[in-house]
Amino acid sequence: MPANPQAPANPQAFAFLAARQSAVAKLFKGPVPDRAALREILTAATRVPDHGKLEPWRLAVIEPAAMPRIADLAEAHAKSIGADAEKTAKARGQFDRGGLAVVVISSPKASDKVPLSEQILSAGALCLSVVNAASAKGWGANWLSGWPSHEAAFVSAAFDCTPTETVAGIIHIGTPAGAMPDRPRPDLDRLISWIAP
Repeated sequence: MPANPQAPANPQAFAFLAARQSAVAKLFKGPVPDRAALREILTAATRVPDHGKLEPWRLAVIEPAAMPRIADLAEAHAKSIGADAEKTAKARGQFDRGGLAVVVISSPKASDKVPLSEQILSAGALCLSVVNAASAKGWGANWLSGWPSHEAAFVSAAFDCTPTETVAGIIHIGTPAGAMPDRPRPDLDRLISWIAP
């Protein structure tokens, strides 16, 4: 079927999406985007589906100098709940290794028209959009979370999350170590069902 003449094709954008893959955050090295470069990335990334224009999310940027403090908070939380040494090391690990991260916080709004599920999905769409925008600008980007990001006490202390907010993702951005081998991709024949007349 020919492309829609009302919506011209963008082969470069399609090629980018067809080849998209996440970089490995633990292999990032310096530098990281400065505030101006990150603002440009986030301006593009926030053009996500947002039914009702509610903006049911917010962003917290962990700058390089803040990473040790967030790592200490993750470790303190792990110890406060009696986590073992391995779980504690994992809690702080991504922040010890991180250079810059964007925390996407799902922050649903009261609405009679927009279901909670759609508001949460909008935050998920924003996570991928940050990854794509950063990658399109030549940075490495990796969407992580880690178990502490699902702990209310930690996200309250680290990111000022309220009881109704959750962390949708932590997007680490930095300089990739090099080309990454691609991973196996889904078998679409197994996953797609065609609903025909």
